[in-house]
Amino acid sequence: MVYTEEYIKDKLIKELDAVHVEVVDDSDGCGAKFSVVVVSDKFQGKPLLARHKLVNSVLQEELKTIHAFSQKTLTVEQWNK
Repeated sequence: MVYTEEYIKDKLIKELDAVHVEVVDDSDGCGAKFSVVVVSDKFQGKPLLARHKLVNSVLQEELKTIHAFSQKTLTVEQWNK
């Protein structure tokens, strides 16, 4: 399955109660390489690795076909600075 920026964004917003999500398809439309920025209070008190694991768990099925995935995870407080 080919995933779109909108699909990834909607899923992250829903599953992480994210207040801001940016998704960029860096693969020229083939849906195999994405960069994301996710802002959620669910990251509060969690170290970077735990935040990334949380995002990866939300996209567990999708990451089986996505070949490259980079992420930046912030709390709302960090985003507002």
